[in-house]
Amino acid sequence: MPTIITDARSFRADRAWGARELAEFDGATVRLHWTDQPYKWHVNDGAEVFVVIDGTVDMHYRVAGEEHRVLLNSGDIFMADVGDEHVARPQGEARILVVERKGSV
Repeated sequence: MPTIITDARSFRADRAWGARELAEFDGATVRLHWTDQPYKWHVNDGAEVFVVIDGTVDMHYRVAGEEHRVLLNSGDIFMADVGDEHVARPQGEARILVVERKGSV
């Protein structure tokens, strides 16, 4: 039976970057995160798809040691590959759908 999620835009975790596990398949996880705090700079050990469901996220990333940034709004997608260094900094509350390798940072 299909699963219907109707509260993605109002979901709230008990802590920053808290998540609701939605699915796991073929070694990947799908999680709905809520946050109002920045994450930490990290380097991906697998591909990651980062979809802003609600809110705005200031995404910083490095290419060849040079820092760049992009402002992500609801509906925007950031895709990071293995070795990509980045940090998400929400502006207020944000809800983010993340698809990544199980156990990834």
